[in-house]
Amino acid sequence: MRISWGNKLLLVFAAFGGMISFMVYRCMQTPVDLVAKEYYKDELSYQQVIDARQKTLALSTGVTLRQAAEAITVTLPQEMRNTGVKGSIQFYCPADAGRDRRFALQTDSAASQYIAAGIIKPGRYTVRVQWESNGVRYFEEKPFVVL
Repeated sequence: MRISWGNKLLLVFAAFGGMISFMVYRCMQTPVDLVAKEYYKDELSYQQVIDARQKTLALSTGVTLRQAAEAITVTLPQEMRNTGVKGSIQFYCPADAGRDRRFALQTDSAASQYIAAGIIKPGRYTVRVQWESNGVRYFEEKPFVVL
């Protein structure tokens, strides 16, 4: 049985339409997580983040992150020891917003904070540490892999 060129053309268009319909369906099923819930509001206040990063670069060292079997240690620069520090630590997972975690910054006298390893699921994170000490704001952002 031979198929005429008109029927072949019709089959090609039908296959193309089916493929496009399938692609649209798959795209609609894929979750899209934005970086922040209030993206535009955060963008307007981004100059404060830039200023805080400049202040952090003026310190002797940056924030250090270490992982042991029982805890993840976040250590602030030496200048922050024995000072009143308040702020937050955010573990941002770009692949899944459900893995994002935010902690209040509560450092000890050595300017370190310990976070139990079981709280944060394994994966790639961007750790954002923002804090304020003596009226000056600081901010640092580092990539980190939780094992």
